[in-house]
Amino acid sequence: MTTDPRPTLLESFASLPDPRVQRTQRHKLIDIVAIAILGMTSGADTWVDIAEFGRSKEPWLRQFLELPNGIPSHDTFGRVFARLDPEQFRSCFLDWIRTVQALTHGQVIAIDGKTLRRSHDRVAGHEAIHMVSAWATANHLVLGQVQTDAKSNEITAIPKLLRLLDLSGCIVTIDAMGCQRDIALQIQQQQGDYVLAVKENQQGLYDRIQWLFERAERADYAQVESHDTCKTVEKGHGRIEIRRCWVISDATYALYAQSVRFWAGINSLIKVVSVRRVGDTVSSETRYYISSLSGNARQMLRVIRSHWAIENELHWCLDVAFLEDDSRVRKDHAPENLAILRHLCLSLLKQEHSAKCGLKAKRLRAAWDTAYLLKVLDV
Repeated sequence: MTTDPRPTLLESFASLPDPRVQRTQRHKLIDIVAIAILGMTSGADTWVDIAEFGRSKEPWLRQFLELPNGIPSHDTFGRVFARLDPEQFRSCFLDWIRTVQALTHGQVIAIDGKTLRRSHDRVAGHEAIHMVSAWATANHLVLGQVQTDAKSNEITAIPKLLRLLDLSGCIVTIDAMGCQRDIALQIQQQQGDYVLAVKENQQGLYDRIQWLFERAERADYAQVESHDTCKTVEKGHGRIEIRRCWVISDATYALYAQSVRFWAGINSLIKVVSVRRVGDTVSSETRYYISSLSGNARQMLRVIRSHWAIENELHWCLDVAFLEDDSRVRKDHAPENLAILRHLCLSLLKQEHSAKCGLKAKRLRAAWDTAYLLKVLDV
């Protein structure tokens, strides 16, 4: 059995520039990064945990790491990750992603943001950092991430993230914050399609779409040349969820919705009504979207529903399995680099399918079973 834990993974980080001066480099940077990846995959959530993992596995680690001065201390891990350039660390992460991803045509890429709640530093006057991530919903893989600027929001971060991605043939879904003309244009220029949620932050567009659907419904869509509808019903856990989707792909309607302000590539207007019944309680929600696709209603509903995988399979897992919201790492670049590290380890674990259990259990098994840890790394 090989003892080499995914050579391409380590090779992806081999070119990472060392931020330390020569005289302080007692431990090789690639050793530090490798132990951090292995440790976090195996359930270590803090620098202390990672250092303890290294000490407990030192004989095994020496089979493929040099470790000239033994296992680094937790302070060393903290200092190094605080000084690493996040852009360079992210670049290495993306190099690895390109070796394992195989996005298919029509793949849905969900874009959404998450605040790391305890990464704030009130003494230094730093707010909690906010990361915007791209999630491949079918591949269960983080494709990239960027931190929003200190005095900005997702609107400026999303274009930076999109530039890191190959969108050819993919469908990008973004919530209302990302419903911006420049973002729609950028997705089209990168050969992708989009489905963007429309809310009151685009008041004119929202009002026109709402009015167009009301007008079409009054006439039972008789005057709409191209439209489609579908309905789904789901039952389980004491609740019933009914979803109906209407899609208008009439060019005249799409043109009117834009009014005098051009949105690149709009081909469809979408309305989704969700009704949820739990016991005697019934709730209803109506949402609107624009899309560059001209697909049928069932396809649109599938794409829209798949967007929420980024909440359930990424953000929720980061909080529950990796305790991200409990992390108090705050020094310099450490919070962002640690977030990238979590994304990497979560993606590794998501790609391993032999263990039929949750992420937390997979991390525990990786800690207990070296053979399984190697299997996780050999995605």
